Amino acid sequence: MAPGDYRIYSYRWTILILFMLINVSIQIMWICFAPITGPAAVFYGVSDLKIGLLAMIFMIVYIPLSIPVSWMIDTLGYRKSVSIGAGIMAVFGLARGLFGTHYIAVLIATIALATSQPFMMNAISTVAAKWFPIQERATASGLALVANFAGIALGQVLSPVLFMRYGIKNMLLMYGGFALLTAVVFVVFTREAPPTPPCPKGMETRALMLDGLKSMLRMKDVWIMLFLFLIGMGIFNGISTWIENIARPRGFSISQAGNLGGVLLFGGIAGAIVLPIFSDRLQKRKLFILFGMILSVPAMFGVIFANQYWFLMLCMFFLGFFLISLAPVGYQYVAEITYPSPEGTSNGLLNLAGQASVVFIYAMEALKGKDGSFRGSMLMLAALMILSVFLIMWLKESKIIQAGKIMLEPE
Repeated sequence: MAPGDYRIYSYRWTILILFMLINVSIQIMWICFAPITGPAAVFYGVSDLKIGLLAMIFMIVYIPLSIPVSWMIDTLGYRKSVSIGAGIMAVFGLARGLFGTHYIAVLIATIALATSQPFMMNAISTVAAKWFPIQERATASGLALVANFAGIALGQVLSPVLFMRYGIKNMLLMYGGFALLTAVVFVVFTREAPPTPPCPKGMETRALMLDGLKSMLRMKDVWIMLFLFLIGMGIFNGISTWIENIARPRGFSISQAGNLGGVLLFGGIAGAIVLPIFSDRLQKRKLFILFGMILSVPAMFGVIFANQYWFLMLCMFFLGFFLISLAPVGYQYVAEITYPSPEGTSNGLLNLAGQASVVFIYAMEALKGKDGSFRGSMLMLAALMILSVFLIMWLKESKIIQAGKIMLEPE
């Protein structure tokens, strides 16, 4: 029992694992066509852009749904809202597999499937706040993001193998079956909140969603973080979506393309485990956001210009480690600087900016060179990363982590 009137429950780790599993499922289904873009285009008799659309749809659908879903999470509660998303994922994940030989049917099922993603993505900070103490929240958010990265990595690496061995329809059926399993386990075993809050009295109280949203949009630091998520997710989503097209002009196969995408995500997983832990222990957010962005820049230039497979793999890993892993620290930072606005609202606002990066994905395809290279558009993204470094310097450190540290220190 912690000092005062709050308690930390071990079941919080079960809750987090259940949440992570459904996030793994939805991210697999988002990215599964990216490493097989060329062969899938031939199979369905469509262009590469129409295969890329199957990933872009998730971002397009997210934009109008983000704020309403955040309202549902804050109003109906975490368990009911996320269970709705998990149910949609299971139904339409299976439907996409059952009709997997027809592009239009797959497209329609993907649109419906994409409506489930905001329920998972916008609940990350809510899970951390409801079940975890202050000094573990960035770590919990980091592990939830690890699940997203793990799902994308699995989709990148497994899809070429499953496609070549079983075909597209059976690949999609396997992914749909896994989604059904994880959804059922989540609905049965998850809980809304522990019997008593995991934080000091008063710190669990949040403002109303609309009041919190208005307050957030008046803060300079929130706008800077929105820009950072727009650029960071633009780079991540762009590379993940077009990974096979990026690898193809350099002479790499679809299996090698899948491995490159997997290494990017494995780097992100490693960083999302390591950086939030140190952020929590040192009680610093801005420092790690700045540190990660600075070290991401040379890795990005390596991804743009590397032609040797081993060196490109290395650059992909470090780009993932330093850039993608900033997301969990960023989620927690904004949740803290906007307190007492609801975590679901701050989470959803950042994800809204991140999903708006679909414009970068389309632009990468539209601006690619005659040889199919994305080098020009990726150089523009690298320039925006350098601009982001200077914007991060304007951020103010979170005060709530310092307050939480003082309250948790023994007398």
